[in-house]
Amino acid sequence: MGALDEPDVCSGKGCRAAATHALLWNNPKIHTPERRKAWLACPDHLESLRSFLGSRGFIRDVVEHEKGADHTV
Repeated sequence: MGALDEPDVCSGKGCRAAATHALLWNNPKIHTPERRKAWLACPDHLESLRSFLGSRGFIRDVVEHEKGADHTV
């Protein structure tokens, strides 16, 4: 299997599972309101990553992720 065949992986620490969702976020102290960064999440890490970003007021949206999609703005 080549790099092009490998799935986009979860942003959870040490996780190598395929990503199914993108958590779109920004830090209002350093990013403009329209800026979006993305963390990818597998089903096992979706809620913990959402909770981490949410507790800091960073989470803006959660969307389904398709391989190769660029969710950043």
